[in-house]
Amino acid sequence: MYVGNAGKDAALDSGWILGHFKDGADPRHSEAVEVKWGVHPRGDRRAQWVTGEERTALLVLISGRFHVEFPGRVVVLEQQGDYVVWGRGTEHSWVAEEESVVMTVRWPSVPGYAVTAES
Repeated sequence: MYVGNAGKDAALDSGWILGHFKDGADPRHSEAVEVKWGVHPRGDRRAQWVTGEERTALLVLISGRFHVEFPGRVVVLEQQGDYVVWGRGTEHSWVAEEESVVMTVRWPSVPGYAVTAES
């Protein structure tokens, strides 16, 4: 069992609170699903587009105003609870129009999508 606070725990691991990247002995380790509590200042933008996507994802707006970008379409999440779901093979990016908090759930949890300083 693990009891925590999404905001506090997320700050320790780039927003991620559950997934393959947690230690195998940690109850938050999962290869089936990953969860991110994303806190984004106004103007925050994903460093690069996700390509070769192998996961399905759900992104839910908790607060703020948040754009999820897809080839040929931008989805604007503006009311608490607005969400978007996309599937495997869907390229995407995002930008926070206002200071925003979003929760992302992706499945399965697989390595290879982290954006590093070298990316």
